[in-house]
Amino acid sequence: MKAMILAAGFGKRLRPLTETTPKPLLQVGDKPLLQYHLERLAAVGITEVVVNTSWLAEKIEDYFADGTALGVNIHWSRESFPLETGGGIAKALPLLGSDPFLLINGDVWTDCPLEGFQLAADAEAHLILVDNPEHHPQGDFALVSDRVTLDVSPRYTFSGISVVRPQLFARYQTQHGGLDSFRWIDVMRPEIKSGLVTGERYNGQWWDVGTVERLTLLDDQLKQTLKQDRDSF
Repeated sequence: MKAMILAAGFGKRLRPLTETTPKPLLQVGDKPLLQYHLERLAAVGITEVVVNTSWLAEKIEDYFADGTALGVNIHWSRESFPLETGGGIAKALPLLGSDPFLLINGDVWTDCPLEGFQLAADAEAHLILVDNPEHHPQGDFALVSDRVTLDVSPRYTFSGISVVRPQLFARYQTQHGGLDSFRWIDVMRPEIKSGLVTGERYNGQWWDVGTVERLTLLDDQLKQTLKQDRDSF
């Protein structure tokens, strides 16, 4: 299985930090956000990774190069301007192939092991959901058995991790006249309504690193963990 990491956004809510440093290179603990994803993918044997870039793209690409140092092979999909989540995926389809792939939002941090997720034969996508954080109490989706739905409660928050069929995005783009820029949720919503999206809850650590405050809190937590690990030796 291949993976794609979405890393092309401006990071507007993280300004002024992202005016000179792209969001994927912001440090938490002792390394950039994007590095955590790449290391976890390598750890479970997912080594072919597509990463889309746009804002300050050169800095990200120069830092990680081809990914060899982290045990992965990175294929860069650069956008002249951010194409939103769905458009970025559609542009990268030639690099992703025809099989289902693991999709990860670059602005989340999680200890999720990124393996063992199953895509049912009658499903177009599989979403990893988490309990609602304080800043998003209303959640995004609900689960009825293994199916994701928009209509019932309790609702959970989408983690930014999913397994999807690439044909979803190619089909949506064709249906909308070759549209370049569109959102992931625009593609997913009709599939959810048709009962074609499965899901599961993850109960481990998960952070949406979308503001300076949350970035700082995560950084403090990871540094404390690192200190405890060093002190234990």
